[in-house]
Amino acid sequence: MSYSNFVLVCNGTGCRASHSQQLADCLDKALVQNGLNESVQVVRTGCFGFCEKGPVVKMIPDNTFYVEVQPSDAEDIVKEHLIKGCKVERLLYVNPETKEQVSDSKHIDFYKKQHRVALRNCGFINPENIDEYIARDGYIALGKALTEMTPEEVIKELLDSGLRGRGGAGFPTGLKWQFTRKVKAAQKYVVCNADEGDPGAFMDRSVLEGDPHSVVEAMAINGYCTDASKGLVYIRAEYPLAVERLKIAIRQAKEYGLLGDNILGTDFSFDIEIRYGAGAFVCGEETALIHSMEGLRGEATMKPPFPSEAGYKGFPTNVNNVETYANVPVILLKGAKWFAGMGTEKSKGTKVFALAGKVNNVGLIEVPMGTTLREVIFGTGGGIKDGKKFKAVQTGGPSGGCLTEKHLDLPIDYDNLIGAGSMMGSGGMIVMDEDDCMVAVAKFYMDFIVEESCGKCTPCRIGNKRLQEILHKITIGKGEEKDLEDLYNLGNVIKDTALCGLGQTSPNPVLSTMEHFRDEYLAHVRDKRCPSHQCRSLSRYYVNPEKCKGCTACTRACPVQAISGEKKLPHVIDPETCIRCGSCIEKCKFDAIYVL
Repeated sequence: MSYSNFVLVCNGTGCRASHSQQLADCLDKALVQNGLNESVQVVRTGCFGFCEKGPVVKMIPDNTFYVEVQPSDAEDIVKEHLIKGCKVERLLYVNPETKEQVSDSKHIDFYKKQHRVALRNCGFINPENIDEYIARDGYIALGKALTEMTPEEVIKELLDSGLRGRGGAGFPTGLKWQFTRKVKAAQKYVVCNADEGDPGAFMDRSVLEGDPHSVVEAMAINGYCTDASKGLVYIRAEYPLAVERLKIAIRQAKEYGLLGDNILGTDFSFDIEIRYGAGAFVCGEETALIHSMEGLRGEATMKPPFPSEAGYKGFPTNVNNVETYANVPVILLKGAKWFAGMGTEKSKGTKVFALAGKVNNVGLIEVPMGTTLREVIFGTGGGIKDGKKFKAVQTGGPSGGCLTEKHLDLPIDYDNLIGAGSMMGSGGMIVMDEDDCMVAVAKFYMDFIVEESCGKCTPCRIGNKRLQEILHKITIGKGEEKDLEDLYNLGNVIKDTALCGLGQTSPNPVLSTMEHFRDEYLAHVRDKRCPSHQCRSLSRYYVNPEKCKGCTACTRACPVQAISGEKKLPHVIDPETCIRCGSCIEKCKFDAIYVL
């Protein structure tokens, strides 16, 4: 059947949670009712990235971009846009500054500076249809590698491209493949790390949901280069949609002869299996990941030997993360020079980030390496929510560091972020505003790290627990100035002595916030005050007698009867009884209650 128009509907996890599946079904139904089902096709795609405005719908071929679309809008899209040729104006994106409606996504600030390489097919193809991937030059790179290039030539192309691992460490991908190829063994394995344990991160999930065949193809290319015949995808069980689409992609690739024996008529054979993770953060580290796949406790081990020498079941194993793999096919198609033309001197290509927190445009973005934090947060991200003041951005996940206003013009690449006391990590980027308490933020990340530590080495098992205890002591008003010295010294000891990369970077949130927000720490320990009013034990609620009308709404809302007063007269709050829950502030219509 030949279609003249397409309606692309985001069917990633985020938009599905906002009824995009029902929306697509309603569009199908409306097309049938209006006799358009043979000329217009609804395509259920992966993530468009603009999660803040989902569900998203894009009309092809005119590129009209609709946001926050609900199932009830399906009839209007069909009758107004497809039949009458009129845009449904209420569904168009509105520029928050100019208040103008924007119909084409390329004119929306969120997309203007993006350059989608790893995400090239996400939001454009049906990820459950291998033919659509092939129509976008899918599996041509695999065919080129198997029939026109030697493994050494493929590896050289990756080395020349400058592609570095996108999982966090930033190790040159071509060099990693080269190491595995040089090791002689009867069996070798290729692994895809799809564990993605960082809070607020959804880069790998979105690639697997929107373009699983790019990972399947790249793993097969890796197998060809490293003499591996078996591939394993280690994916967290909490990603049911990604798992489902990955299974479909593997099955379809086998049906097309792109996995299995004698691929494309060559003597190369390669197959892929799925292994499930239980959500352990430490299993993002490759040796812990391998142990988990073997059915053992997910714990890191000393290196060397590296997995390239002795990994899964003792055999040479090459581990790369999802985003790294997603770049491989397009590098072979467009060439190393093309890829190396993007980015900085030591960090080539693009990087995918999960932009979250107190930013207007929450979503998945892909920008060239070297883009500044300012361009990401205030350009692509649309600035801080509710006109608040920017305070910090946490990059690199829980093991990353908090960067401040003085870092906004820092070009994003591996070396610059490390030099500033943070790291690239897998691509999490959480923005904070003036209302965030940086001591509480450090404690939040330390709570997570303590919970997720594998416990194998003493620095991480005991040291991070001590950091957590000191931070808790400070946030409840029992901290002393000596505690700040202990935090600094202990944090640096952990960095120098922990077993794996996760443990070595775990004190970063504490050390970076202490460096850039020392005044906040001092306010907590000296003045027993939280400047941001986030630490409840250090906050006090007061009633402004000039604003209070004595309506008693706050009295009725207080769960512990801490507020007293006569009707139509100013009320008072007993600081000893008050549990600082905030219920009174929510109920007060006169803005009479404030926090100090």
